[in-house]
Amino acid sequence: MFQSLSRLSEDAILGVMAKFRADPSPLKVDLGVGVYRDAAGNTPVLDCVRRAERDVLAAQTTKSYVAPAGRAEFNEAVIELVLGAGHPAVADRRVVALQAPGGCGALRVGAELVRTAAASATVHVSDPTWANHVPLIGGSGLRLARYPYYDAVARRLTFDAMLERLECAPEGDVVLIHACCHNPTGADLEPPQWKALTELLLRRRLIPYLDLAYQGFGEDEVTDAAGVRLVAQSVPECLIATSFSKNLGLYRERVGALLVVGESESRAAAIRSHVLQIARSIYSMPPDHGAAIAARIFCDQELRRAWIGELAAMRGRINAMRTLLADTLRGLRGDRTFDFLERQRGMFSLLGASAEAVGRLQAEHHVYMTGDGRMNLAGVMPGNVEYLAGAICRVMS
Repeated sequence: MFQSLSRLSEDAILGVMAKFRADPSPLKVDLGVGVYRDAAGNTPVLDCVRRAERDVLAAQTTKSYVAPAGRAEFNEAVIELVLGAGHPAVADRRVVALQAPGGCGALRVGAELVRTAAASATVHVSDPTWANHVPLIGGSGLRLARYPYYDAVARRLTFDAMLERLECAPEGDVVLIHACCHNPTGADLEPPQWKALTELLLRRRLIPYLDLAYQGFGEDEVTDAAGVRLVAQSVPECLIATSFSKNLGLYRERVGALLVVGESESRAAAIRSHVLQIARSIYSMPPDHGAAIAARIFCDQELRRAWIGELAAMRGRINAMRTLLADTLRGLRGDRTFDFLERQRGMFSLLGASAEAVGRLQAEHHVYMTGDGRMNLAGVMPGNVEYLAGAICRVMS
């Protein structure tokens, strides 16, 4: 049976991780893997998570399944966290929530829902976008198309070109939108741009699919959801995939959720029946442990305050490293080429280097990033920034 299978090429990000681990150099710098790191280079377990986990384990009496839709208090808390208290769609009972195995699981269930409802629809994704968007969504059988988003040479959004392309998208197509902390560029839409995009989506009858993977890593947990909330209250239908890998550090627990806003309460009930069936056909029941921890944090006022504080500290460290790297590069180069690092948000930015320069950074300077020049700014440390900036200057002179 398997003799016809040929070996696939290595995943780009996983390949970078493997090469970094195998490099014996004490100077090596990892800007590739997409996880948060503290100033010591660790991906920490948040204190609020440790406290919540103790409470969860102490109260746990069974390991039986929870429910196909997941933990109810988790889903309710996610709706409030993403859409805010008193959102019109919530008041109208038009929101369906499904706990999923991470943001990836949420994205795939949402894609399968779109395919079930409109198999001929095309999903438009930003150019560039997170590499895993293509297999996660395209693997459902949906067609994908690209819309302009970012000019890596000029290091700026191409918003007018984005709107021009989406104006030509057929009615009923889906538009995948990074809600904040765009991966891989770090360049986000400003409030007036969100307003213009929302008006286009409504006028052209396009379905927004919002990926909220980094809530709280940009400005704060409320501001980062502002675009999502605007879209969800303006259009009749939308999908929202959210993840708690980054903002709670629950990477290996696989905690995410899919929210779907329907046109009416009865339409939402029909949507709910389909997402439950889709989930059942893929993974049957969601894992509970991480969702129980998240629900405990979101629903307990003291733990939630602690989480907001720890989240602010993570965000602050990333922004401080953005400023430090930009300052160091300014000092070495004597120009403002890399000022964009300070303006962008989240863990990622595109260096704007050629593939050859990225290869030289790895081969000559032990600096690892993906082939497109995506940098994880959480890999920048006060102790490696001078070395890193010097290496960048040598390959991008």
